[in-house]
Amino acid sequence: MDLSDPLTQVLTFLMLEVTLAIAILTIAILRNKKQPSAAKDKQLLLNNPHSNVSAPLERIQQLESEKEALRNEPSKHKPNLSGTIAYAFLFSGIIALIASIAYSSSILAFIGLGLAFWGALLLFIKPAKYVKASLLDSITLSSLTSIDQIITGLDYKGKAIYLPPKYLKALKGGKVFIPSKKHLIMPPAEEVAEERTFLRNPKGILLTPPGVGLANLYESELGKDFAIVDLNYLQKNLPKLFVEDLEIAEDLEMSIENDRVHVRITGSIYRGLCEKARKLSNVCNSIGCPLCSSIAIALTRVSGEPVIIEKTEVLKDDETIEAYYRIIEE
Repeated sequence: MDLSDPLTQVLTFLMLEVTLAIAILTIAILRNKKQPSAAKDKQLLLNNPHSNVSAPLERIQQLESEKEALRNEPSKHKPNLSGTIAYAFLFSGIIALIASIAYSSSILAFIGLGLAFWGALLLFIKPAKYVKASLLDSITLSSLTSIDQIITGLDYKGKAIYLPPKYLKALKGGKVFIPSKKHLIMPPAEEVAEERTFLRNPKGILLTPPGVGLANLYESELGKDFAIVDLNYLQKNLPKLFVEDLEIAEDLEMSIENDRVHVRITGSIYRGLCEKARKLSNVCNSIGCPLCSSIAIALTRVSGEPVIIEKTEVLKDDETIEAYYRIIEE
């Protein structure tokens, strides 16, 4: 074999590259087979009718924790093919560059530079991880159903009131108060600060709204604390956040008139969940789905005043969600 021949050099390099790629893929597959499937364990927990959760409120918190874990945890049971390919390109490029020096071959040098470049690029540009919307909707719907059952069982008729940060211990937290009667009665701040669930005067229940996580995500993405901005900032920046940054809607419009706020969301990934939540009478037009709830939390943080969701609608095209909010001045 004439190693000085350019064709022989290229063929030799290609054989080394294929061997290296097969070795890396084999190692990746064997490594991932040893890893347990966290998603499978969570699914077994959700389907287990003999769960140790004794109270409905504890069940809600458990489901919310599992939802966040599924959202944030990568899928360990699937091989990381993009990383494997990146390392294969990078190592192949390095080998080609070394071979180009040994054989004084410009062809191998160009091949090596190209492969090393693409390998390094793939390592820095990692694909975003997604979870199926149907999976998240199913988990979220379970917690919303539990909330609806609690309110129905207690026979509470009041409209849910989103409490501002001055009532709370944690600035990134959120509480919604549901009075037992059809009156907008604010609970004492000291009782809210004590993190009680059931209040006696006025009679009602304090719950963590389903949109707290999303509202915190909005602040994180915008790099702003909503407590130090105004409604105009929210009106200007929420559309870009929803459409371009988080890609959870095709369009968002917000109009503000005195103490009334109207939000129109088109093409939301949560529209299916909102449609299902409409069957829960104590949730849809009171607490709201996670998306409408997150906007209510953002409004109460910005205004510093309590907020209620007056009503929500899903238009006939099934693509548009309209939510009407009112800011209550104390």
